Amino acid sequence: MSVDKQTVAKIAGLARIKMGDEELERMVPELNNILNWVEQLGEVDVTGVEPMSAVIPNTLRLRDDVVDADPLTGGGKRDDVIANAPAAEHGFFGVPKVIE
Repeated sequence: MSVDKQTVAKIAGLARIKMGDEELERMVPELNNILNWVEQLGEVDVTGVEPMSAVIPNTLRLRDDVVDADPLTGGGKRDDVIANAPAAEHGFFGVPKVIE
């Protein structure tokens, strides 16, 4: 895949970046080099390689999901909160049905 001056101008317009003709001409080979590099990455054999989100293995530190009953921190006030709802249903906020 390669880009030309018109494509760079369209991309600049979509990104709301004002570019002169000289800047557009200069960006054409730069974008083509980037696209060529991305195509090279597609040729790498990754069979047997598992996807990863980080270089080192990470585990999330989890905490217990408990409601704090301390009145100063706001836990344990479900009935008080629901009492302020315009419409409550089965202990939850009632909302109008949305159908498109």
